[in-house]
Amino acid sequence: MKIRNILADKGFTLSFEVFPPKREGSVDELYRVIETLKEWDPSFISVTYGAGGSTRDKTVEIASKIKNELDAEVLTHLTCVQATRHDIAAILDGLQERGIENILALRGDPPDGSVSFTRTEGGFGYANELVQFIRSEGDFSIGVAGYPEGHPQAPNREADLVNLKKKVDAGADFITTQLFFNNEDFYRFRDDAWRLGISIPIIPGIFPIFNYRQIEKMVSMCGARIPGGFHDRLRRVSGRDEEVEKYGIEYAIGQSEDLLDNDTMGLHFYSMNRSRHVMEILSELSLPARG
Repeated sequence: MKIRNILADKGFTLSFEVFPPKREGSVDELYRVIETLKEWDPSFISVTYGAGGSTRDKTVEIASKIKNELDAEVLTHLTCVQATRHDIAAILDGLQERGIENILALRGDPPDGSVSFTRTEGGFGYANELVQFIRSEGDFSIGVAGYPEGHPQAPNREADLVNLKKKVDAGADFITTQLFFNNEDFYRFRDDAWRLGISIPIIPGIFPIFNYRQIEKMVSMCGARIPGGFHDRLRRVSGRDEEVEKYGIEYAIGQSEDLLDNDTMGLHFYSMNRSRHVMEILSELSLPARG
């Protein structure tokens, strides 16, 4: 089912993001994680690309299995990185053959070893161009990314919102956000998007912290800020993963409860290919009816 229809029918989505494992033997474990997450009847499961499009084929393979064998709706990521229009058209044909109807259209990060994004000759340089092309090639439901604190490569938040509006005007149906830890950043982003004329659903992305070293790397890459008091608590127990995870789960529960109390269109959890911490969070929430 197309995500735009799920949102129109129910008005709220619960979703999880997974990524193709680097080690081949880990794929079976990923499918076990997905089976566990399915107990919460997710509206969809999102499957990422690796940096530089490095897992393109594996992304499609995993998305196809989720859709056709595990019987869950899927959102597959698609980027502009190292792909021509012909390459992307072929990928879209393959997705349609597999019954995959939902795409998250992204410019994408540069390949490992590259500092900046470079448009592939015969390809696209911006996500709005990719959205427009997907819209012309088939009847997909298209999502795009939003950045509550601004994209790290944007000159400022205002310029980033203008770019978001371009993606929406090109044909996007919904927005899922990058991770954030201060809900006020999300509410400000949502309000500013509305004022700019962006009326499609905006789904907040939640990242449950369970490893201090990992979150330091993630934050440095995407520019998200951890509130000072919470960061101090994590730093004090940074060498004790069980306590980091405990604080991370507690924080994600509080963050999610506040979002639910403020009329969000859904919750999108970055699972990091794990299920236990997400299950603990969800067990403490009162979720609205969903598709």
